[in-house]
Amino acid sequence: MKKLSARRRHPLAAVVVLLLALAATGGLYAAFAPAGKAQADETAQSLAIEEGKKLYAVGCASCHGTGGQGTTDGPSLVGVGSAAVDFQVGTGRMPAQQRGAQVPKKKVIYTQAEIDQLAAYVASLGAGPITPTDKQVDPAGADIANGGELFRTNCAQCHNFTGKGGALTEGKYAPDLEGVSPKHIYEAMQTGPQSMPSFPDTTMPGQEKKDIIAYIESVNGDETESPGGLALGGLGPVSEGLFAWISGLGALVAVAVWVAAHTAKAKKS
Repeated sequence: MKKLSARRRHPLAAVVVLLLALAATGGLYAAFAPAGKAQADETAQSLAIEEGKKLYAVGCASCHGTGGQGTTDGPSLVGVGSAAVDFQVGTGRMPAQQRGAQVPKKKVIYTQAEIDQLAAYVASLGAGPITPTDKQVDPAGADIANGGELFRTNCAQCHNFTGKGGALTEGKYAPDLEGVSPKHIYEAMQTGPQSMPSFPDTTMPGQEKKDIIAYIESVNGDETESPGGLALGGLGPVSEGLFAWISGLGALVAVAVWVAAHTAKAKKS
């Protein structure tokens, strides 16, 4: 009988086996690692909500209710979302010092980590606008011209053409937007704080919000060239001309009254 000769292995067989082993390992990682990461994220979120609930009980519950349902001293927070909390607390408007026509911006008393925890708790009460990411609010590459057009159409009536702010009715006012962070401007458009209307993504897409932020930063930036003269709120040459007209006319009236009074005295004497 002839001896059966042993088959020689192909030189690439070992490489194929190694690749299959790596693929199997990768498949196992893909199967189990995301689940572990998701579980870790869920745990971190639960901890943030728990810590936020403690902060809420101390600083917010007296006005907004123990469960965020609202009271006569504060509105319900169910469904306002994390973006509203980040804006209101992150600008110092909340907690409010006293009731009034409008809650002013003031010094922030919470750290950003505490604000995130408060936002996580309030967001757990009901779905609402989510705090934007750094990428969402970054105005780099945005269309400044389009932002200017959108701002003049939707915002200038209250905030002025360059975002300097202005008076509203019943003691309310539109705040100055100079120096406000892009994140807070974005969140204000998302949530519509106090007298401001809201502009959700269904009404104004995120890219248009970025265009508006880019416009505000452009007109109020240090590198922005000024045409000269008094800014007078950034209303332009019409306001400057009106100011000069009223002031000049008032001065002429005052001079005329002074001349007439001294002329009458001169005649009497």
